[in-house]
Amino acid sequence: MHFAQSEAEGLEVTFQEGGQVALLTINRPAARNALSSGVVAALGETMQTLHSHESVRVVVLTGAPPGFCAGSDLKELAGMSISDMATHEARTGQFVRSMQHLAKPVIAAVEGFALGGGFLLATGCDLVVTAENARWHLPEVALGWVPPWGLQTLVARVGPATGRRLAWGDRPLTGADLHRLGVADEVVAPGAALESALDLARRLAALPPAGVASTKRALSDVVVGAAETLDARATRLFAQDCESDSAQASLAKFARKTSKESR
Repeated sequence: MHFAQSEAEGLEVTFQEGGQVALLTINRPAARNALSSGVVAALGETMQTLHSHESVRVVVLTGAPPGFCAGSDLKELAGMSISDMATHEARTGQFVRSMQHLAKPVIAAVEGFALGGGFLLATGCDLVVTAENARWHLPEVALGWVPPWGLQTLVARVGPATGRRLAWGDRPLTGADLHRLGVADEVVAPGAALESALDLARRLAALPPAGVASTKRALSDVVVGAAETLDARATRLFAQDCESDSAQASLAKFARKTSKESR
């Protein structure tokens, strides 16, 4: 599948179009593709553009090597007030929820790692293709806070009991583990996630677009459910958790790391 380069090439989020498939790439490899404010805004703007882009029928979301996404940019968060952190996370959750209202399937292609917000960004997509050796983990509880958004789509995939266990994040899991639990839809050999996701996208793009869009809309309430309410509650709890000693210690560690790197 040939992709034409977009005008966004070289930015933190790049967009390429090949036939009826769009490839959206988080392009912050030095920051492990973390979800900075700029990345979240760019993803939201691009998805909104794709909503009315008639030539595109399916979107594949991936990350530049070495992995899919390491979650929220903790170095950025460490420089914010707790109120600003909560606002940033609320905006990120709003973007992830909006993917369920896009009139086209969104497929996550995961290589390397999907951590924290990267984990929940992937599960917020309609379909997930993962390399069997990809590292999946929700480390928020170990850092001292609840995942502030995205739990509803995880629960829609695995149920509340397994979702809660995954959210506690007592240990990292592999892509093969996640496929066995029902988090991922397809598991493939290392290095094959993107090509497999593009193959899946091409098959979906060959279907009548009205039927594909209507099927997604028909089931969106089941998938998203009370996500907005749950995210609002989780974000409030996140802000409260960030006042705790353990959370403050975690944030201070990232603040010191940022200070050292800026010298």
